[in-house]
This record gives sequence, C-alpha cells and structure tokens, in this order.
Amino acid sequence: MVTVMKNLIKEVRISLMATVLLAILVCGLYPLAVWVAGHGLSPEKSEGSLVMSKGKVIGSSLLAQGFWGPHYFHPRPSAAGEGYDGTRSGATNWGPLSKKMIDTIRERVVAYRAENHLAPDTHVPADAVTASASGLDPHISLKNALLQARRVAKARNLTVELVMKKIDTHTEGRTFGILGGPRVNVLTLNLDLDGKL
Repeated sequence: MVTVMKNLIKEVRISLMATVLLAILVCGLYPLAVWVAGHGLSPEKSEGSLVMSKGKVIGSSLLAQGFWGPHYFHPRPSAAGEGYDGTRSGATNWGPLSKKMIDTIRERVVAYRAENHLAPDTHVPADAVTASASGLDPHISLKNALLQARRVAKARNLTVELVMKKIDTHTEGRTFGILGGPRVNVLTLNLDLDGKL
C-alpha cells in the first residue's frame, strides 16, 4: 500500500510539473517569441498596419473598407456581415454551379460596366464582381483599378494621367516576386486622392 501511494504521489508530481512547464512554454515563451519575431521582421504589420490621418486611426491597410460614389475606387464586393464588417469575416460559400452566384455575378458585371462607362463587351476582372474568401481583401487587381480610373478622374476633375500616377504609387508587386499579380490597395489609394495621406 505504501509503495502504491509513493508511486501515485510521484505520478501526480510529474503530471503537475509537466502541466506547469507546458503552460510556461505555450502561454508564455511561445507568444513572446512570436511577438519578438513579428516586431523584428515586420513591425508595421505586427501592429495591424494602421493607417493614420491627422493623428487618428482611420483604418488598416490589411482590411477593406466600403467606398461608394463615383469619386472613389471601389473595393471587391464583400460578403462579410452586411459588407466590410471586420467582426464577421467570411464568404458566401456559394458553389461554382450555384444559380444565385451566377445571377449575382451577372448583375455585378452589368452594373460595373455601366458605372465605369465601359463597352458591353469589355472584359470585367473577376475581382470586380466576386467577393474574396474573407470578404475583407483590401486589394483590387491592377486591371480593375485601371478600368475605374476614368470614372474617378472625371468625378474629381483630375486628369486621367494624374489618377494613373496615383494608382502606380499604390500598386504592390507579386508576393515574394512570384505569387499572384500586381494589386492596388484601395484604402490607401482613396485616402491619397482625398489628401489624407
């Protein structure tokens, strides 16, 4: 009986020590290592890539915001909550054969062409009419931005050349030089056009 109790106490002590060590590792050392690495490698992104104007946070360059009206570049459609809701990130989860998805995209293509004064046979980029998986993608394709440039220039009484330069300023290259295509951050582009950056 004494041997059994000694073994039980030994096993409990080992279990408690393992639990304490695991808690220190997982709840203390690992988060600290991630924090140090994040701040060391990319301090801006680790702080949320906050966009400031006049000392006030007005958004994050990592999250889309809804912009409406002819004088703004428009982001991808959003399925996050009621749209662009950072607390309800998500997609529609419509399948590729979903009638609802096909009808929605067809309506968006017609609306996009009309809004940007494009010919009925103009190819509309997929990102202009489909939501991203998160519903909060802050970027649009370069082609999408270029198709919106004339509308924005006209609404703001600017030359198309000036708007094209602004687009170029806010165009990011491929990730790691090979993934994806050139993309434009809609928030920073619109804020720049508003003179808030």
